[in-house]
Amino acid sequence: MTLIAEYGTILLILACLFGFFMAWGIGANDVANAMGTSVGSRALTIKQAILIAIVFEFLGAYLAGGSVTQTIRSGILKSDMISPEQMIFGMLASLLAAGTWLFIASMKGWPVSTTHSIIGAVIGFGAVGVSMDAVNWGGVAPIVASWVISPTLSGFVAFLVFMSVHKLILDTEKPFENAKKYVPFYMFAVGFFVTLMTVTKGLKHVGLDLSPLQSFGLAVAVGLLITALGVVLITRVKADPEADKDYHFASVEKIFAVLMIFTACAMAFAHGSNDVANAVGPLAAIVGVLQSGGEVASNSVVPGWVLLLGGIGIVVGLATYGYRVIATIGRHITELTPSRGFAAELATAITVVGASGIGLPISTTHTLVGAVLGVGIARGIGALNLRVIGTIFSSWLITLPAGAGLSIVFFFILRAIFG
Repeated sequence: MTLIAEYGTILLILACLFGFFMAWGIGANDVANAMGTSVGSRALTIKQAILIAIVFEFLGAYLAGGSVTQTIRSGILKSDMISPEQMIFGMLASLLAAGTWLFIASMKGWPVSTTHSIIGAVIGFGAVGVSMDAVNWGGVAPIVASWVISPTLSGFVAFLVFMSVHKLILDTEKPFENAKKYVPFYMFAVGFFVTLMTVTKGLKHVGLDLSPLQSFGLAVAVGLLITALGVVLITRVKADPEADKDYHFASVEKIFAVLMIFTACAMAFAHGSNDVANAVGPLAAIVGVLQSGGEVASNSVVPGWVLLLGGIGIVVGLATYGYRVIATIGRHITELTPSRGFAAELATAITVVGASGIGLPISTTHTLVGAVLGVGIARGIGALNLRVIGTIFSSWLITLPAGAGLSIVFFFILRAIFG
């Protein structure tokens, strides 16, 4: 392979730079999905949200990001139909295209789907740069289906969670006392679901391969630990009769604000585990070709340093530009309180970590917006800002063709430069 022998080091450096740029875009744009509801409901300040996200996005990306990464690399394209040069140029073009589109969207404050961006880019170079047959259309179908299924499912789960909050707490004679009584159970659910789904599906590539019984036991232990910590924090919350005069549930929402800290951590972990694949999947494919001396493998272990690079990129993007999209998603779709934000975040975390576990790269943006809509619908359609929702849907429709178009252009430019 003359290309790899001659330009191997340069191509690897470019792959790392473009992968980092794409991860930066995820941090700048998509992390708002993990943090927007917490900030919008005023449970956390933007600074607190960014600090939480930096820690848990990184942990999710590094510890649980391996499974979905395989789908981005090998589930969309038929590797046996693509030459090593086409794979390298195509994945470089995909990273640069998706990163560029996310940069534009972040400047505008649009919460677009990073999953759409990278999948559109990969399909674009595969269909035009190689051939229509090179795209595994059967593998694309479940991903496309997830764009409908994920917001519907998370919306339904959020609706049920929020209705349970109403029945057990808000619509009772003593909402504050009942909040102290029932919120620990919600805390347990957050710890249990996220741990169970992550451990059973996501941690095998870091050498932690537990039996189902061990996984269940660990999930229960983490759930109980989070519950105990939450109970300590909740006991410090005192009722505020003055605030309750202005808003009947002011004291109750203070308890849910404690709960939002835990759901924000869970959301950030879930988001990192699913969305790091969008940056490191193509990067891992390039590294695989270069390290094997020119073989396009359909499946290989994702190197730990690749996940590390993706995790760092996400953190840098969040710290530098994340605040713009956080404001859009947290404050402009519907009015959020901690109890509503909690329902949306728990539903999104369960949906995203579950999808990450079965290797399905769903859009966190779609999932969260679906959950926020589910909470809004529980209060009546008038609670939704339909104009903002229309703008968000429009930006989603543009994303796929934008990623594909940019990828095709960059693919031919790279091929021309390197011959």
